[in-house]
Amino acid sequence: MTIARASYADLPRALVDELAGAGLDPRSVYEMVVAAFDEDLPDGGRDVTSSAMPPMGNGIGDIAARESGVVAGLGVAELVFVYALGLDVDVTGRLADGTHVAAGDVAMTVSGPVQDLLTAERTALNFASHLSGVATATSHWVAALEGTRARVLDTRKTLPTYRALQKYAVRCGGGVNHRFSLSDRAMVKDNHVVAAGGVVPAYELVRAANPTLRVEVEVTDLDQLRELLDAGCTEILLDNMDTATMAEAFRITGGRATLEASGGLTLDRAREVAGTGVDFISVGALTHSVKVFDLGLDLR
Repeated sequence: MTIARASYADLPRALVDELAGAGLDPRSVYEMVVAAFDEDLPDGGRDVTSSAMPPMGNGIGDIAARESGVVAGLGVAELVFVYALGLDVDVTGRLADGTHVAAGDVAMTVSGPVQDLLTAERTALNFASHLSGVATATSHWVAALEGTRARVLDTRKTLPTYRALQKYAVRCGGGVNHRFSLSDRAMVKDNHVVAAGGVVPAYELVRAANPTLRVEVEVTDLDQLRELLDAGCTEILLDNMDTATMAEAFRITGGRATLEASGGLTLDRAREVAGTGVDFISVGALTHSVKVFDLGLDLR
């Protein structure tokens, strides 16, 4: 038994359009799915376990939540089943990404040849469980910040090749995306400051080289903040500051720049940090160390 391995052209047009409308590149997602199957079935190999089972015909399986949270990546999971089963698969009842679910809720139902469903099961769950974990973690921050002016941001601390999917999942959880790459927005960090000889020289060099891009600069103390405000910087990151210092930074800024809090921030400090007046709280843990959301496939 080998999987169908549907081509990109075989994908349902509605699914391709849905992924594109979500801000994803459908072809890139398809290629990630192909690579994932190549890990499981190298050189066109077969699933030696599932293929050893007696003929089972067609079956129906429910992908259900084992805990409460926010689902994401279900469209990617559907693409997995389409790739593996081609025209033999039917996907129904799929919830919209970003939906809050409770334990026991069915997120989507798939039907087709049972052996093929078993072969595709883990790959589909790997995508959906990870992305639902990102969305769920983000939703916890969004809930903690409700009623404040602060929004939760992701970072570039993403799994290699997974950035677009992880940032999509952050959006599903209600969060905000920071820059996607090193080229769409400038971020002056501590090592840039050292290389340039100060925060203002670093800012001015980057600003002059990229006049059309947003430029954010990281500061570690209030003196650097004052220098940057005087230089006209309008986006500043407060790195590893305590709550009192962040509150003073907000007072000094007086609306002249947006402020982002960063550096080892935890959920139990969310409202405390938001109370300082910062505009954004960036959390690398949303993507670099998120807990996988518990989804499972149950055959009926």
